[in-house]
Amino acid sequence: MKKLESFITGGALRGRKIASPQNAKTHPMGSRERLALFNSLSLAWPGAKVLDAFAGTGALGIEAGSRGAKEVIFVEKSPAVAQILRLNLQNLGVEPEAAQVVVGAAKNFQGSDFDVIMVDPPYDNFREEEFEPLPPALKAGGFLALSHPKSFDAPEWGKKAGLIMTSSKTYAGASISLFQKR
Repeated sequence: MKKLESFITGGALRGRKIASPQNAKTHPMGSRERLALFNSLSLAWPGAKVLDAFAGTGALGIEAGSRGAKEVIFVEKSPAVAQILRLNLQNLGVEPEAAQVVVGAAKNFQGSDFDVIMVDPPYDNFREEEFEPLPPALKAGGFLALSHPKSFDAPEWGKKAGLIMTSSKTYAGASISLFQKR
């Protein structure tokens, strides 16, 4: 598997490289989009418990940890990609107690009391049922960031999930919508 590199955009690990496989199953969020997402949630990171669903190489969760999240749980379906994620964590010196890698489908993940859940599913097989079970894992006042195709009806999904959409930004054919649990 050929590896590409991307960079952490802020926090203690800013500028550090992370490796990612080059294939259609992973699509790391671009640095411009990632920077916008993290800046919009800047007050949420210090001490936060974060779920990086559809983690891929861990770019989002590593970025959250770099910006002050206390605990990040990474959920990645592909064992091969999860191995690259583990290597990224090791190469960056992320403490094992601050990061846990779970290999499995995000829709089957059991956890709760998250301050932030980041959902960045693959667009080539984007299906709502793959992330539909995640909102109940948020604690009251927590945020869910959803990266989705521009054509997806995020406001309607948020209503069905019991979340309030606080913002949505579009970048070419992709959008990032931010929701809060009341």
